[in-house]
Amino acid sequence: MTEVMAPLDTMASLEGDMLGVSDGVSVVDKDMAAISEAAAVEGQPTTGIDGDKTSPEQEELKTGTTIPEEKKQMDVDVLVVGGGFSGISAIHKLRQRGYNVQGLEAGSDLGGVWYWNRYPGARVDSESPFYQLSIPEVYNTWNFSKRFPDHFELRRYMAHVDKVLDLKKDIQFNARVNSATFDTEKGRWTVTTEAGHTATCKYLMLCCGVLHRRYIPDFAGLSDYKGEIHHSGFWPEGLDVKGKKVALIGAGATAVQITQEVGKLAEQLTIFLRRPSMGMPMGQRDLSESESLGWRTYLGALFAEGRKSRSGFPGLSMTKGVFDASPEERETYFEDLWSRGAFNYQSYNYKDMVLDKQANRVIYDFWAKKIRARITDPVKQEIMAPIEPPYLFGTKRNPLVHDYYEIIDQPNVELVNLTKNPLKTFTEKGMVMSDDKLREFDIVILATGFDSFTGSLTNMGLKNKDGKDMREVWKDGVWTYLGLQTAGFPNMFQVFSPQAPTALTNGPSLLECQVDIVCDAIDKLEAEGVKSIEPQHKSEIQWKEMIQVSTDRTLFPLTNSWWNTSNVPGKKAESMNYLGGIALYEKDCRSTFDGWKGFEIITKDGKVQQEDPPKRFALG
Repeated sequence: MTEVMAPLDTMASLEGDMLGVSDGVSVVDKDMAAISEAAAVEGQPTTGIDGDKTSPEQEELKTGTTIPEEKKQMDVDVLVVGGGFSGISAIHKLRQRGYNVQGLEAGSDLGGVWYWNRYPGARVDSESPFYQLSIPEVYNTWNFSKRFPDHFELRRYMAHVDKVLDLKKDIQFNARVNSATFDTEKGRWTVTTEAGHTATCKYLMLCCGVLHRRYIPDFAGLSDYKGEIHHSGFWPEGLDVKGKKVALIGAGATAVQITQEVGKLAEQLTIFLRRPSMGMPMGQRDLSESESLGWRTYLGALFAEGRKSRSGFPGLSMTKGVFDASPEERETYFEDLWSRGAFNYQSYNYKDMVLDKQANRVIYDFWAKKIRARITDPVKQEIMAPIEPPYLFGTKRNPLVHDYYEIIDQPNVELVNLTKNPLKTFTEKGMVMSDDKLREFDIVILATGFDSFTGSLTNMGLKNKDGKDMREVWKDGVWTYLGLQTAGFPNMFQVFSPQAPTALTNGPSLLECQVDIVCDAIDKLEAEGVKSIEPQHKSEIQWKEMIQVSTDRTLFPLTNSWWNTSNVPGKKAESMNYLGGIALYEKDCRSTFDGWKGFEIITKDGKVQQEDPPKRFALG
């Protein structure tokens, strides 16, 4: 078995936040528009938080909603659902291979997570040059201006990708899928949208992302509140917080970024949290055009090495454990990692960080020392960086921060610890906590995250070959084989999916790996005259057990978060991440191609072929 090394990267794309809720509170399965008439109109570009209008360049991101007559009924080889990085990569590579492919996107433009998430401070925490597609004609004609691009620049990047690849001619926008059914006799999927599209295809690729479906807790009295209320994933154009009293519910990666902007402008910002995030220094800086041009020679090699790595970043992991080094050596190394910024303090720390509690405590203590030095208020200091760790370092999302802790320390920022002072109810004017104190607010921001990993796939009317909805199939837990397919859903592939290295890797590196695997599989299936392919359930069982066993050898199971889907009440908490990294994952996936190990194959002449899954995967 390959050892699970400690320094694992967090997902290098935008992520949601986790907020535990009190007893009796359940998830609301509805959009923010159903809660507040002041919610943003989907598809509108955002403005700066101070109300400045967007530039003409952002305004040009808007697209129309009329369905061309020839697109109302489509029959294609492959239908791709999603217009973010995954969908773009899939459409491009499938077209290169000669397939007739169409895309469906719920939004009115490309971008995926960066189309929907426009809240103040939204930016990626995967550093340049790695957070981009490894398509030479795209990266050789584009320069990022920041080490960590913001949402505005990432949408400009998407527009550039479209300009170079001419993607939109093969994508239907404002096309939210509401039904997908499979015809076993024909071996084809039929997919419909709320807008009225109908598409049939042999292969269905779901590139919907793991953090799309907004999660809104059903807080007591929420509908009574008369002020403005907005979810971070549904941000309104032109929202002005200057001089306002603002409540922010949540303390994850999104809340961190919002705090850094809203705290500078609001008269009062009150943050409601259960557990603090353990933020690490971002190390943001400008990138000059000459610097970007200088990197172009090496980008292809860097992307290739990233693909061979665990996390998508081509760095060398530390081979020592914490106690293999002297205290002085550790301190020097910690300081070096800290000064580099990005995910270095987590990703390249000592190898036993998430394997040994004592080692983890040493790493936490250094982190806490650094953070406590940035906060002067002793009460806030103990909430944000307590002497005793609230959870094990690196076992949930570690966001990157700029001046987050300095903003927290401002006198206009209040922290409310929900574990000691939980919410009783909303009122017309604000919120009443268990201390019976009414806190009045003009604006409430819900940074409460997403129905992670499964929310998109269980809310699109996706049914298996027996007519059972994916919501029902996965109600007691997720089942996939290789993180790519689910039994009962022939010819359906998932990209950036559960039970893959998804949350622990650089997004573009993993999704390009998965898209390549799927495209190669489709090529092989077509060459062999296969009508349909789906995994056997025993293969799903083996894959899930392998992921659980490898996770149980680490400290990850000791912390609940969206990484194990426990952020949504009533949802089964389970390991969702393949811990072996990208290179090992690709090796495991491709080991099944010869003879289609673990799958059920139906040929065009109706023959059924089944092969047992590999007796042992590379991970264990």
